Amino acid sequence: MHLAETALITFDQLLATLDHLLGKAAASEQGEALLQARLAPDMLPLATQVRFTTQQIFNTLNRAYGTDLSGSGVDHASFAEARAHVAEVRALIAEARKGRSLAEDEMVEFDLPNGMIFAMTVSDYVRDWSLPQFHFHLMTAYAILRQAGLPIGKSDFMGYMMQHLKAPPQG
Repeated sequence: MHLAETALITFDQLLATLDHLLGKAAASEQGEALLQARLAPDMLPLATQVRFTTQQIFNTLNRAYGTDLSGSGVDHASFAEARAHVAEVRALIAEARKGRSLAEDEMVEFDLPNGMIFAMTVSDYVRDWSLPQFHFHLMTAYAILRQAGLPIGKSDFMGYMMQHLKAPPQG
């Protein structure tokens, strides 16, 4: 299976995790204020981490599938908005999985706001940029919620593994 196709499966599974975490955050007594929570003063808040997590998927669809999607340029003001956006992105992934990605050795170029420009194959892009960036922002969102005191743990992060469970734990 092409790495870009595998990435879409990973994105979808972990967006379900993100939705679960956002649901727990929305139900907490801290409410919408959590959207502005940060790990450190120089880091971006939860709302931005959520946006950047989904932006990696838009970027991957554009660079590895040849789409022209813009994503969201603003942070969500509520957990309801964020969760609706996650659902929309999951629908985009489902649609993209019906198509084909560009060839693994096709070249992609992209630049960052600081002026850095990168050129690499689709396969290198997915492996070295897209997946790590996606995981970084998702894990940062999880860490923000943990630091804020939400009662979440590894089972909340790895819920997608239940599809592979052969037998429940004993005792």
